[in-house]
Amino acid sequence: MRPNSAAKLRLRAAMLAGAALLALSGCQSFSAGDAGFRPSSNPVTVDTVTRGDSLANLARRQHPKILQTYGGEYSDPKVERMLARVVGRLSQDPQNPSQSYRITILNSPNINAFALPGGYLYITRGILALANDSAEIAAVLSHEMAHVTANHGLERQRREAEATLASRVVEEVVSTDTRARAAVVRGKLQLAQFSRNQELEADAIGIGTIGRVGYDPYAAARFLRSMDAYQKFYSVGGEHDTSLDFLASHPNAPRRIELAQRHARQFGMPGTGVRDRDAFLEGVDGLLFGDKPDQGYVRGRNFLHPTLGIAFSVPEGFVIDNSAGEVVAAGPGDLAFRFDGATVSRSLSLTDYLQEGWLAGLDPASIRTTTINGHQAASARAYADEWQFDVTVVRVGDQVYRLLTGAPRNGQLDAVARSITSSFRVLSQAEIASLRPLRIRVVEVRPGDTVATLASQMVGVDRNLELFRLLNGLGPGGTVSAGDKVKIVTDR
Repeated sequence: MRPNSAAKLRLRAAMLAGAALLALSGCQSFSAGDAGFRPSSNPVTVDTVTRGDSLANLARRQHPKILQTYGGEYSDPKVERMLARVVGRLSQDPQNPSQSYRITILNSPNINAFALPGGYLYITRGILALANDSAEIAAVLSHEMAHVTANHGLERQRREAEATLASRVVEEVVSTDTRARAAVVRGKLQLAQFSRNQELEADAIGIGTIGRVGYDPYAAARFLRSMDAYQKFYSVGGEHDTSLDFLASHPNAPRRIELAQRHARQFGMPGTGVRDRDAFLEGVDGLLFGDKPDQGYVRGRNFLHPTLGIAFSVPEGFVIDNSAGEVVAAGPGDLAFRFDGATVSRSLSLTDYLQEGWLAGLDPASIRTTTINGHQAASARAYADEWQFDVTVVRVGDQVYRLLTGAPRNGQLDAVARSITSSFRVLSQAEIASLRPLRIRVVEVRPGDTVATLASQMVGVDRNLELFRLLNGLGPGGTVSAGDKVKIVTDR
């Protein structure tokens, strides 16, 4: 959540938030199929885009929206140099036509990469944190490049007659003004999948490219395993919005891995090609991990925002999703929570603020004044269809923070709402000073180190041992040896 967020409050069923869905020609997964696919001899890339190319121009216009959805551009000279070396090597493939790309690192912890017509390639810092060598990143990029060189965007446009990139405003219960609701809807991109055949083609082209330029052709299958393990890790209990992830809605991972290995075998047995692990690890050492500082930090069930100077906690079983304009959390039994803030004049009482019209379904008779950890507050009940909501507003200076807890009408709302609202507090200066962003740090395994001892060095994350294995591509039986380099997550 960014400081001074003034987004209108909105509630939508259990998730307490509407969404604007933008359809883009994108890619969220690897898959693999029959060999023999080849790039187009006339790809639509940055250099070949003309003013009359409507699809590529649409892609160009969507660039700012993509940056907004994925947290902006991530700037890190070390990472950029590492990616430049990978792209430079991929460009040496004799079977690829001459082409140019605009590659953007997105400042998002999600695991994603995708391409738009015109040579626009995107890769998140989350995918860089998960990868373990240059060959794996080459596999990701070559797959996305293949979508461009095979003109998949143009084929999609011909199938659909006309590509449109338009937001759909989801009906919301907060604010009676349709234009006001539209103005405050949280933008979120849902990248439209390429067809299965196009995914198969991109995999065949991409794996062929990394094999021909000397990278380990098995990197695609290896990274697929890591991404599949990542998705399972977060689906069990991980504070993460997987709707923006690489494997969000694609075919069965074991089948994709099997087919990717089949493509790799045309270059030899496992061990063929270079992985370039040291150069990759040097590039990602210090990479930001998880939330950005200006959005606050999720630490287990706690949300702490050093800029705003506030914190709160959610009950056991809730999963927090932190974004630029709001914090939402989902819990068992269709329970949900939403937090944001607005600047409100001190001359306006909190009880009057609750009745200003931004909250539909408000029961005026339920409004009560109270204090929460020494701060003025007011609470009320609201109702919408089969849902009931506890709405609490807390004043801290000129800022009013809004805490909404929702449950089905027959659900247990009171105890959960009290637990969350009573946890809201202002951080001390010492607490603020102690909060630092998490980063990937590369450390050398010393004699006597084990997976367990290295995992214990990680801070600010849950399930340290599982996450350490995941970030370092270690299966359940994987071990480390003295002299190895491994990634840990720490705030130091």
